[in-house]
Amino acid sequence: MPELISFEPATGAELWRGSESDVDREIAMARAAWPLWAAAPLAHRIERVRVFGNRVRADLEKFADLIARETGKPLWEARNEVESVIGKVDISIRAYADRTAQRRLDGKAGTRSALRHKPHGVLVVLGPYNFPAHLPNGHIIPALIAGNAVVFKPSEKAPAVGKMLVDYYHKAGIPEGVVRVAQGGPETGKALSAHRDIDGLLFTGSAQTGIALNRQFAHRPDKILALEMGGNNPIIVWDTKDIHSAAVIVVQSAFLSAGQRCSAARRLVVKQDIYEPLIEEVKKIADRLVIGDPHGEPPPFMGPVIDNDACDSLVESFLALMSRGGHPIRHMTVPIAGRPFLTPGIIDVTDMVDRPDIELFGPLLQVIRVPDFASAIAEANNTRFGLSASLIGGTPAQYDEFWANSRAGIVNWNAPTNGASSAAPFGGIGLSGNHRPSAYYAADYCAYPVVSAENDVPRAVLGIGLRDDESAGSASGK
Repeated sequence: MPELISFEPATGAELWRGSESDVDREIAMARAAWPLWAAAPLAHRIERVRVFGNRVRADLEKFADLIARETGKPLWEARNEVESVIGKVDISIRAYADRTAQRRLDGKAGTRSALRHKPHGVLVVLGPYNFPAHLPNGHIIPALIAGNAVVFKPSEKAPAVGKMLVDYYHKAGIPEGVVRVAQGGPETGKALSAHRDIDGLLFTGSAQTGIALNRQFAHRPDKILALEMGGNNPIIVWDTKDIHSAAVIVVQSAFLSAGQRCSAARRLVVKQDIYEPLIEEVKKIADRLVIGDPHGEPPPFMGPVIDNDACDSLVESFLALMSRGGHPIRHMTVPIAGRPFLTPGIIDVTDMVDRPDIELFGPLLQVIRVPDFASAIAEANNTRFGLSASLIGGTPAQYDEFWANSRAGIVNWNAPTNGASSAAPFGGIGLSGNHRPSAYYAADYCAYPVVSAENDVPRAVLGIGLRDDESAGSASGK
């Protein structure tokens, strides 16, 4: 099997080395283990995932250190990710009881009607590199509670975190066949998604890959497909007296996690009247952001992006926006030669013709000036994506208008575009998802409803449409 190597973005040091997995073997093991896991009592499955949460809690610092080293995110942010992994257990247990609980329904007299949910079977989970533990765990825990077996392929850029995550499931007493890790790159992902022995696929990643998966599964309605993709998310800043707070929210939305969040703000839509003071304040805050090693002191606000290829692509995108009419407000630069650290880039694209509607996955913020609120909403909706949108400032009536007309699955007021709660559904429309939101609503795609009419003994009569016995005899020629 070909080798897979992971490097630390901040230092370039080799972190992990391993072999690509045999997809057929991993799926066969999951398929063999699934029936017993599905037949186990729900209480047993819940007990095992609770033990998983406790195992991770005991190793919080160790796990956070690995996440920080493999992704480059600051250690404080990696700790938050591990806390989210732990918190997902209780949230998923509550969500399963709420969204897929067994219920009695009204039925005919003398007949019981019941609603229960069944697992699909073997589910493939394809995970991203930006939250290599939290986001796949957000699929895996609900899938396990529902009684599915899982084959998880981590991002090829975060294989070490993926392996450690699966190790914690096994240490918690979840059978090794029930959760398998399939290491590899895009070809491994393609082999998993095309495999005839899977019952569905749960994906977090780019719109490009999500569209390809949607096409691939179009002729397989028997397989569940949940797509959680990216966004070209707008943040509108309107009339507000607190320019500083507005600027802080813009910076948090655009540059947290070095802009490597699907819910990050990509476009700042600002009222022309407050453009200059807002941009001056945003630039002032961005100039103060500490960018550095994930374990550095003082703790950095941003670490590097995932690798040099991503870094080079973002710099090229900034230059391309400039060449097409964008006016740079704050140049994107590479402060450490040969390493994928980036300073936040801010560019005014108001006068650009045919602005690209793509997800630029990094610390790059495009600014658009507008004269009135209707134009602001139109500009916010000027995208094929629809994940997250925020309004900063404005009146309650304007927020109502914004909420009603925004094409997004997450619509916020005076709050960042990112940082959504795991206790709520998470997902978008358009190129951001296929109407199967994750987080609290993950329970919906991890099991399917089965309705049953039930009687203790068979008891039935036909009360209409029958000849009487005498007529029946005459009709038969007797």
